Amino acid sequence: MAAPRKYPDELRERATRLAVDARRDPATRSGALKRIGEQLGINPETLRNWVIQAEIDEGHRPGTTTDDATRLAELEREVRELRRANAS
Repeated sequence: MAAPRKYPDELRERATRLAVDARRDPATRSGALKRIGEQLGINPETLRNWVIQAEIDEGHRPGTTTDDATRLAELEREVRELRRANAS
């Protein structure tokens, strides 16, 4: 079972959108994560992780998408259950 999230999904989506937009504009890119994080009460490192994951999910950066990670976790759980059932 996943741990409860510290930040509501709505805040996370808003902050990520603001940060991605700010980073695309050369005039606001410098210090964007720190500035937006402070304005919204989010640790800049947390915001940086959200932005990286958003870029991966959008296909702008290599890595495992959120959907792929979720599916992989489901498959791993299923394999554990099957192995446990066969061991009995």
